Amino acid sequence: MAHAIVIREYGGSEVLICEEVTVGEPGAGQLRIRHTGIGVNFHDVYVRSGLYKTLTLPGVPGCEATGVVEAVGPEVSGFQVGDRVAYVTGRYGAYASHRLLSADLAVPMPPGVGDAAPASNLLRAMTVEMLTGPVCRIRPGMSVLVHAAAGGVGRMLCQALSNLGASVIGTVGTAEKAEIARANGCTHTILYRQQDFTRAVADITNGRGVDVVYDSVGADTFKGSVETLGYCGHLVNFGQSSGPIEPVLMSTLAARSLTLSRPILFHYLRDPIQYRAMAENALQKFASGRLQPPEPTPVPLADAQRAHDILEGMAGGGALLLVP
Repeated sequence: MAHAIVIREYGGSEVLICEEVTVGEPGAGQLRIRHTGIGVNFHDVYVRSGLYKTLTLPGVPGCEATGVVEAVGPEVSGFQVGDRVAYVTGRYGAYASHRLLSADLAVPMPPGVGDAAPASNLLRAMTVEMLTGPVCRIRPGMSVLVHAAAGGVGRMLCQALSNLGASVIGTVGTAEKAEIARANGCTHTILYRQQDFTRAVADITNGRGVDVVYDSVGADTFKGSVETLGYCGHLVNFGQSSGPIEPVLMSTLAARSLTLSRPILFHYLRDPIQYRAMAENALQKFASGRLQPPEPTPVPLADAQRAHDILEGMAGGGALLLVP
């Protein structure tokens, strides 16, 4: 019998209930997957709490996992029983020991890549693919500011930017996180609790400003992020951990011909071809070592409540892995 974490009402971690479920045979275009690892993300917390009402209740949360193909449905080619796969989905359902999965979401795992890194970091890595590819093409020599540079996405984003030849400035909260940011590709770090990051960026760039800002913090940093951009700079806001951003006047952007993006990963994954390309690129970077995600902390699937409690109490940068 399979098990899944089912949410029947919104609330705290206590609403994550482990239940027995029946997983039938795959239909046309489907695979039956036995999960080997499941990622835990703040998106899951927002779904659980009701902040995001994007999961029909009762429902099974979870956006990413790795697994082994147990059965192949009709009209599916390219997969066979025993294949190792990874996936990211906005259709949820990953918090389970087994599931039926649309075959167009399954991406073969490269040889030599373990289950833990993709299961707990593929969504982050694909976010990095989105940020440095279709959202904003990075060229060698660009200067880039990354907020929360030691966070889960932040550290991999800094790695990717450094690999692309950019000069990376990272804001962090502590000296310990500054060391993490430098180890992951930051040329300069700014302790934002001790320094005004706008002045620090002006000093580092000799008053020119940066070409790109990646801001996942939102309300607390947005105004300063705009101020740090040079002429024709691009601000990418991809989160708002400190709260929503007030409306922006077009004249604010026009003052230096600035551009502003607010990308949502799942919008970029609607095209199956782009989804597969981004996932395959991320997995290959795991395989080659060009992206080095944090080692995840394993938690049994049945203890998903504890995993959410750990996640909400984390200072940032780590990863959690549910193990069926």
